[in-house]
Amino acid sequence: MRAEQITDPIAFHGEGPVWSPSWGGLRWVDMLAGDILTLRSDRVERRHVGDVAAAVRPRSRGGAVIGVERGFALESEAGEITALSELWSESDIRMNDGGCDPQGNFWCGSMAYDQRAGAASLYRLSPDGKAEVMLEDVTISNGIDWSPDGSLVYYNDTATQQIAVFDFDPVEGLSGRRVLVELPDGGLPDGLTVDAEGCVWTAVANGGAVHRYRADGTLDGVVEVAAGKTTACTFGGENLDRLFITSSQEDVDTSADPLAGALFAAEVGVTGQPVRPFAG
Repeated sequence: MRAEQITDPIAFHGEGPVWSPSWGGLRWVDMLAGDILTLRSDRVERRHVGDVAAAVRPRSRGGAVIGVERGFALESEAGEITALSELWSESDIRMNDGGCDPQGNFWCGSMAYDQRAGAASLYRLSPDGKAEVMLEDVTISNGIDWSPDGSLVYYNDTATQQIAVFDFDPVEGLSGRRVLVELPDGGLPDGLTVDAEGCVWTAVANGGAVHRYRADGTLDGVVEVAAGKTTACTFGGENLDRLFITSSQEDVDTSADPLAGALFAAEVGVTGQPVRPFAG
């Protein structure tokens, strides 16, 4: 299966697509430009929110929660952005990918700009504004999503070349870490999403593809993407039956990979889960 190109290569580092009816469809980030992109029928809107726009999710009260360079920010229903207290002072670490759990907490993980091993953490922002470290000794915190029944968490620390699965408790968080699958051929797992059947879709950052894995780790499908650095994926459309896929130009020779930075989509024959909003 091959994905269809939806936009021109407009993002330097496209990441974190998410579909929400509350904001009219698909948003994703041009992460290192600090911009949130919104797909409209005739154009792409771009909004600058900071030095880094790592991840974005809708809020149940309207607006959005945003992972920014050193922590979190909240967008009001009117569009005003308020930065929360920085979680660290080091200038060589930034936030990366994230998502919301079934209880409405926002999870977002970090990485060092030089990608040094073990420098990052995975954080949980609760609706009352409290931020906690939920996982340490991470290298490149990337995709995170929950099984349809909320009992499992799938998580990518890209440097491990593995998709990890945890048991999930709403209060305690993560336990029982194990490997769902190690990607073949040295594949680097980036952003991920879990469909309505409980299967895991992960972008392969060095493979120009998205893989679908069953809950037992069996490879069950591949979507080819005409951009080598495939970064993240999500289900969208009115029926949540289109897989949207982002890509990046970062560290890419765009003369050899001219569609790097474009948005893609594929009809994959299954549906995704509705987005979980941040309850704060």
